[in-house]
Amino acid sequence: MASAQQEPSQPNDAQGNISIPDDVKLFAQNNPNMRRATAVVNGDVITGTDVDQRLALILAANENKVGEEEKTRLRLQVLRNLIDETLQIQAAKAADIDIKQAEIDQTYARVAGQNFGQNPGAMDAYLVRVGSSPSSLKRQIRGELSWQRLLSRNVAPFINVSDDEVKEVMNRLQAAKGTDEYRLGEIFLASNDQDDAQVGENARKIVEQLKGGGSFVAYARQYSQASTAAVGGDLGWIRLAQLPTELASAASDINPGQLVGPIKIPGGYSILYLIDKRKVLTADPRDAVLALKQVSINFPAGTTQAQATARAKTFATTMQTAKGCGAVDEVAAKLGAQVVANDQVRARDLPGPLQNAVLSLSIGETSPPFGSISEGVRVLMLCGRDDAPNASGPNFEQLQSQMEDDRINKRAQMYLRDLRRDAVIEYN
Repeated sequence: MASAQQEPSQPNDAQGNISIPDDVKLFAQNNPNMRRATAVVNGDVITGTDVDQRLALILAANENKVGEEEKTRLRLQVLRNLIDETLQIQAAKAADIDIKQAEIDQTYARVAGQNFGQNPGAMDAYLVRVGSSPSSLKRQIRGELSWQRLLSRNVAPFINVSDDEVKEVMNRLQAAKGTDEYRLGEIFLASNDQDDAQVGENARKIVEQLKGGGSFVAYARQYSQASTAAVGGDLGWIRLAQLPTELASAASDINPGQLVGPIKIPGGYSILYLIDKRKVLTADPRDAVLALKQVSINFPAGTTQAQATARAKTFATTMQTAKGCGAVDEVAAKLGAQVVANDQVRARDLPGPLQNAVLSLSIGETSPPFGSISEGVRVLMLCGRDDAPNASGPNFEQLQSQMEDDRINKRAQMYLRDLRRDAVIEYN
């Protein structure tokens, strides 16, 4: 294992090249059915139960809509992830980094609330119900915290971004004002000459699962080998010029909510997900904070589509007679409608079709009616709007931090490569 007190090594151009003949002939075949999904990594055991419980998290995220062939591939990928996780925990321990159980429990509680809307007790029950366990997720959290702490000690101190470099990027940002900026999620899978075909096939399978409804954040946390895996693959706001040419070209052709990949890049494959898009150093109307009143009516059981359409039209016409938000409650009462007010709604948080409709309203105007027979019909009345100030972009310290994080990410990949190379791994 690499020394815990040294910076990860740089690529060595003096290393010999692996030579593989074109006419490869295999003298024996591996039978994957003869290998149990267990391993011993530098003396630490990864059991079949460890793999099963971690796999259960992925299956639950995909509502168990996974075939047997795909499940076999996922199991092997989970084992590789657990090996990396074990190496990261071991490296942190060798560096005398101690992750307190209280810190793990605190992170676990935050994940339960933010990602699942549950308290830790309900989260415990959910994990057991889907075939996983609290200890499995907490071990993953321990791995992430250990790796982050180790990078902070053994990598970050060796990263230097000069003032001149930051100023140069800031000048380029100003020159790029008004151009597009992208918030991207990435799943990165590392490959080399020996496993490139297999990793590429794994990446294609992941894309299929994501297109079938899989959670990008969940897959990024489980599979991505970039340091952004801990935050669901979120790269933050970047311009395409900051990306490798292959990724920039692919990202330019997708819209928010769309996937692209796998994309072959030096060192592996990337899968990109466009979370959002905006203009550099330009205020985005969707960041406006709106004061809204929602007025809604329900349809009685047995209402037909024609009846619902007619009533929705009458409802919308009547609501247009309301003279501003001060009079909307009185008009709604005549219709037997319910009124709900909220003066802290970000336009960005509204469903896509409603964003433009509401942003085009003047104070006191109502949106077109929307809804369904089962949920009723409703309109939104705009009562106020606070537009976002012009975006000034990251300041010097923020930009310097972003550049440092990018370099730490690249160095972290090299660090993990060294740990894998020096590891003693026995498969059972």
